[in-house]
This record gives sequence, structure tokens and C-alpha cells, in this order.
Amino acid sequence: MRIGAVFPQTEIGADPGAVRAWAEAVEELGFAHAVAFDHVLGAGTATRPGWYGYTSEDLFHEVFVLFGYLAGVTRTLELVTGVLVLPQRQTALVAKQAAEVDVLSGGRLRLGVGIGWNRVEYDTLGATFTDRGARSAEQVEVLRALWAEPTVTYEGRWHRIEDAGILPRPVRGRIPVWFGGNAEAVLRRAGALGDGWLPQRPPDETARAMVRRVRSYALQAGRDPGVLGFEARLKLAEVSEGKWAEFVAGWRDLGATHLCLSTMGLGLATVDDHIRMLRSALRELGPVACE
Repeated sequence: MRIGAVFPQTEIGADPGAVRAWAEAVEELGFAHAVAFDHVLGAGTATRPGWYGYTSEDLFHEVFVLFGYLAGVTRTLELVTGVLVLPQRQTALVAKQAAEVDVLSGGRLRLGVGIGWNRVEYDTLGATFTDRGARSAEQVEVLRALWAEPTVTYEGRWHRIEDAGILPRPVRGRIPVWFGGNAEAVLRRAGALGDGWLPQRPPDETARAMVRRVRSYALQAGRDPGVLGFEARLKLAEVSEGKWAEFVAGWRDLGATHLCLSTMGLGLATVDDHIRMLRSALRELGPVACE
């Protein structure tokens, strides 16, 4: 398994020096990739009693701008959105932004996409919430067309393009698109359309069955399930330290190709604290991932 690290952006703040120090240290430690979450807006809680989830108090760097910066300060680190809330964004603009990051990084972008949960963001960005799942599948089709062709003519349920294209296009012609989420519709999209699946759950029998269904959906779509990637996420704060190796071994045995470590929620105060935790965890878990 390739091991990555989750960028703890709600905890290390807006200082560009801290952002750079984290990315450079993660690359130097030998992590394969960096994963960043995406939220454009946080909900104010004064008018929303009982609100659960991220709020206007939580800092989120805009993911494409962040990756444009990280493309210039790293050399080998794969840059992964985990996940971009695709249906609340304009598809052609995402195609352009993703292609730009891919070019500036020398082909190091992997686009994890999901449908999100925050209706406040959708409403504020002028995007519909109720059809977001089905719309995301069409968006991926449009993204790939815009990345691959000089000009595109497309007529779909939500998109209309008449003889238009983007430049620059991605270095590899096609940016990998992975789907995040645990709903059955997500598993179906991951198998039929995706390059991989980003589960967020422990490696139990439910997870084993979900992996099987993703592969089955790939077969039904006439695809080779062997080319699909699977990336688990180990939240160090939510799994007891004595169980970390068991978590990694479990996902390794389920066929995970990637795994990322999150240091968020541990009460770490500085970038150096996050890096020390990542160094220690990688020392313990790296050999398990490679067995």
C-alpha cells in the first residue's frame, strides 16, 4: 500500500510557512501523497442551534489554490482531494482548475470527488442539493471529455457544451478520479466510472462486502476490476494506538492499494507536533502496509 498523510488544515492555520513546512516534511519522510478536504463555506451557528459538522469557525484552504502552492514546493508528493464536493462546483471550471494543478505539479493530481452533506454550501453556491448524486456522474463524464479533447460538443441532462475546450489540458491526458462515500450509489459509481474508491470505515466484514460490490459493479460495466484503487483512512484519534497496525493490516488484506493517516483531533498544537506524530506512525505502520 502507498501511504499518505491528511493535511490538517483546520489545525495549522493560514500561515503559508506552516503549510509549506508540513508539505516538505511529509515528502521528506517518504509519504506518497497528501490528502486535503474541501469546504468552500462554513455554516454560522448563531441561527442554527444544534448544528453538527464544520462551521464558519473552521479554516479550510481552497483546495485547488492550495495544491497550486504545494505543486511548487514539493517534487514527488501526489496531491489528492479527499474529497472535492463536485456537484456544488461548475464542471468546466473544475476541469480547468484540475488540469492547471496537474500541469504545474507535473502530473501529480488525483481527484477524489464526493457529493457532500452541507446544504448551506449548495444553497450559497447556487447549486441544487437533491440531484447531486446523479449529477456528479455526468460531471465526471464531462470532465474527462474536456481533459482529453481539444474541443468538446456535449448535450446532457445538466450540461451543454458547443465546440469549446480548455488549455492547458492534463499532463497525462486523464486525471484519475476516485469516488468517496459509503452509499450504495457511490459504490456503483466507483465501480462503473471511477479509477478508485475512498472508503471511510474500518476493515470489517461490511467493508469486505463493499469492496466486492465495487468490483462487481466494474464487471457489470465491462471494466477490469483489477485496475481499481482503494484508499482507506486511518484517523489516529479515533482508533486506539494498539489497534493501528490491525487497522492497516485489515485494509491491506482487503486489497487496499493506498492508505492515509490523519493526525487531526489529537490535540496537536503545531506543525512540528503533527510531523512528529506522522513520523512515529509511519515508522510503526510502514512495514505492516508492505507485508
